[in-house]
Amino acid sequence: MDLFDKIISSMGGPLGQHQKWSHGYFSYPKLEGEIAPHMQFNGKEHLVWSLNNYLGLANHPEVREADAKAAADYGMAYPMGARMMSGNSIHHEELENGLAEFVGKEAAFLLNYGYQGMVSIIDSLVTRNDVIVYDAESHACIIDGVRLHMGKRFVYQHNDLESCEKQLERATRLAEQTGGGILLITEGVFGMSGAQGKLNEIIDLKKKFDFRILVDDAHGFGTMGPTGAGTHEAQGCVEGVDVYFGTFAKSMAGIGGFVAADRQIIDYLRYNMRSQIFAKALPMPMVIGLKKRFELLKAKPELREQLWQISTTLQNGLRARGFDLGVTNTMVTPVYLKGELYEATALTRDLREQWGIFCSIVVYPVIPKGLILLRLIPTAAHSLEDVQRTLDAYSAMGEKLKAGVYSKKVAEAQ
Repeated sequence: MDLFDKIISSMGGPLGQHQKWSHGYFSYPKLEGEIAPHMQFNGKEHLVWSLNNYLGLANHPEVREADAKAAADYGMAYPMGARMMSGNSIHHEELENGLAEFVGKEAAFLLNYGYQGMVSIIDSLVTRNDVIVYDAESHACIIDGVRLHMGKRFVYQHNDLESCEKQLERATRLAEQTGGGILLITEGVFGMSGAQGKLNEIIDLKKKFDFRILVDDAHGFGTMGPTGAGTHEAQGCVEGVDVYFGTFAKSMAGIGGFVAADRQIIDYLRYNMRSQIFAKALPMPMVIGLKKRFELLKAKPELREQLWQISTTLQNGLRARGFDLGVTNTMVTPVYLKGELYEATALTRDLREQWGIFCSIVVYPVIPKGLILLRLIPTAAHSLEDVQRTLDAYSAMGEKLKAGVYSKKVAEAQ
């Protein structure tokens, strides 16, 4: 079969098959205006719960000023080239040193993109003789990194310590045969469910098994722990985490990420991560802007306190109204509903058109059939009035769902 014929006959894939009716509204929507809780969608004001701007730094006046000045001083091209060849700077190194100290590691290395960075970290840390053990609900960047691995990998049931131990037993037997090591990968905060990874319990398994742990803390960095240093700080196991990954796309409202570990490990990654060796360095305006964001993250704990006030009020209000939030124990707020795809689209459209509430909708194949997930992302920029407006809208939507208003017959008639 011709390559393109095969692609066309696939109907666009699991998600792309819906693009004819979803594109521009449910998928690839356009949010316009200043990045804030209130933005324009389809020409109308909407209350937005879909931006990972946890600390509200995206449009902080000091951040905007730093970004603008850095762009005026350096332009968007500087520094030119990959960092190894010609793209290094004192600002890149200062940011790395500050991040390492903040998350409790000897050294850190900047990454051009978080997703690309995680894929490359995994690729660099293991060889074909090594074994990977990872959580079943790991983010797509972890899954893609694991797919590149030429050796064996074992997946354990999500946050299930018994399953994790069983896979470590299998990995140990295999590693003894190949002479390799074991890398266990989990997340600090799982971005869909809001559950924390069981870092302490996994680290405790080091008493029985010889492995290293890599933690993807994309959602935990800047939000979790007494200082915001991450989920490993929140759980009191900073030293037990061998390799720590954080992204700038969430609490720092930017682009890129970083990896932190013992200096020898970071030095190895610095010279072996192909996605960084052969890619252009982070532009100087972004690096200087990130330094300002990082400064505010550390200096303004009230931003994190506001995030948690909004999160707690929203979650308590939803639970009081009978909504299922699963096992979240972080600011990520998933609302699980029972229903089919047509009901999911109908109720999401109702929330947007009747109530002006914009949140992300997740359906099969990302979650099991028969379930609808509406994921809300609270931020420090939201207000308690925003929370109340959302609770009122969800109460009305929930009643309609129970009454069958979003049934297929009604949906087809609309």
